Amino acid sequence: MTPDPAPRATHREDPGLSELLGGRAGAVDASVPVVAFVAGWFVAGWAGSAYPINWGAGAAIVAGAGVAVWRLASGRKPRAVLFGLAGVVLAAGVALATGRASDFFLVQIVSNAGSALVWAISIVVRWPLLGVIVGGVLGQRTRWRRDPDLLRGYQRASWAWVAQYVVRLAVFLPLWAADQVVLLGLARTVLSPALVALSVLVSWPLLRTALPDDHPGIRHPR
Repeated sequence: MTPDPAPRATHREDPGLSELLGGRAGAVDASVPVVAFVAGWFVAGWAGSAYPINWGAGAAIVAGAGVAVWRLASGRKPRAVLFGLAGVVLAAGVALATGRASDFFLVQIVSNAGSALVWAISIVVRWPLLGVIVGGVLGQRTRWRRDPDLLRGYQRASWAWVAQYVVRLAVFLPLWAADQVVLLGLARTVLSPALVALSVLVSWPLLRTALPDDHPGIRHPR
């Protein structure tokens, strides 16, 4: 009798990208100062304040500081927390400097444009950022790049992230140009987390379908 062929490796050991990337808490953290800014600006303007942007900026910074303290107390890495707070302060500073409430979102818009460009370039030069991030989380450093199947999979999946930044810009830029502060706040609070979740959801099948049946999975580059 001939022995049964060895079973093919499966992807069952692979963690989902949502498990590796997380992001739900980060999306909530980033939304709190935005809601605070729009609420402070709107209420101050409705109450007849001569400086509604000041109230909005102050509310955003206070909310950002509150989130930072909470996350530090919860054991979050200080660098990530302080970076997030710095972004809020910068956005508030831009709005105060220009005197235009919608410019609170200008930092986010520029960041999205830069992110789309960087992600696209990373794919073209064969250093897809999704592979860099996931490989770093898994402790693989650059070993995944020596696996042509994984490299191709990360390149394919990274396009989903380029697309979500492009969609953000397509929504945010017209609202910013029209000075629609409330709609910008709503889009930033609802659309951005939804697009991140969708990117994670779409990236996983794009990555896995690039791997042959006998591939040992993303934890084990060949």
